[in-house]
Amino acid sequence: MSTKDKILYFLILHRTGLAVTAFAAFVLLFPLYQDNPYTLGLTNLIALNTIVVLGLNLFIGYAGQISLGHAAFFGLGAYGSALLTVEGGISPWGALLLTALAVAAIAWLVGRPILRLHGHYLAMATLGLNLVVYTILVQADKLTGGPSGFAGIPPLALGGWAFDDEIRFHYLVWGTALACLLISLNLVRSGVGRGLAALAADEQAAQSLGIDTARAKVRIFVLSAVLASLGGSLFAHCYRFVSPDSFGIFVSVDFVIMVVIGGLGSVWGTLLGASVVTMLPEWIEVFDTYKDIIYGLILVVILMFLPRGLVSGLIDLARNRFVLWVRKNAASRTDQ
Repeated sequence: MSTKDKILYFLILHRTGLAVTAFAAFVLLFPLYQDNPYTLGLTNLIALNTIVVLGLNLFIGYAGQISLGHAAFFGLGAYGSALLTVEGGISPWGALLLTALAVAAIAWLVGRPILRLHGHYLAMATLGLNLVVYTILVQADKLTGGPSGFAGIPPLALGGWAFDDEIRFHYLVWGTALACLLISLNLVRSGVGRGLAALAADEQAAQSLGIDTARAKVRIFVLSAVLASLGGSLFAHCYRFVSPDSFGIFVSVDFVIMVVIGGLGSVWGTLLGASVVTMLPEWIEVFDTYKDIIYGLILVVILMFLPRGLVSGLIDLARNRFVLWVRKNAASRTDQ
């Protein structure tokens, strides 16, 4: 085997470890080469979306369920942290933790009845949940500030080191996104992940194998809600302002689009899907009044030609090129 072949096989065998290493290197080094606040702000928003979408992909992509209401948990996380710190006088880290626990309890209470539904009935139920939370955020103006929003939220801090600028946000949100990605990778490769895959493939067959599908669905729903809450809390403490517009049903739809564009059941796809859907509006901003039409057309084209998502499409392309390369090398050796 030539040195080139050995390198290629090494890359294939250790692709996950190399990808995680590259991700960690990006987290550490990106601010050293990019100090533009606008670019850092955009990439930080990608990280926040990635945290939420990682949880949603576990629920949709691996468990085979559907949710059009995860912006509700995102909003509860943001407003929970905001209210507990500003009105309750609790430290930002304590508020983040308490909010995540409260959202987990809400998701457990809500999930037990609605996860008995299937298909579009479940989608409508989660959509209704989002509408209820959004309406409360708007109408309870004495508590939430109503449509005007809620300001004055303190940043997170470690000792005397506050996460109060874009570079520090970068290390906070991307470090959290990396941790969530590692948790997701370990989860989907565990027995729990295989149980979720069986549930997504055929719920009755999974039950016949001894899997408690009702409990599995509630647990993964709670986990995805907690990740959404975590993303919301970080959003609140990073931007120090929240308003209901950031947590409406269109935001939930955007989260689902990120999952689908990246690839259902692909942990790495969530990163790519969140990146594309977050940055696409910025790329087409020059088209002014036509940007919404172009945005929709681009998404439709991606879904038509890459129905399994961007990551699967790129892997298929690389695999086809690899097969052609192997065949070409084999043919040249035969000729010699």
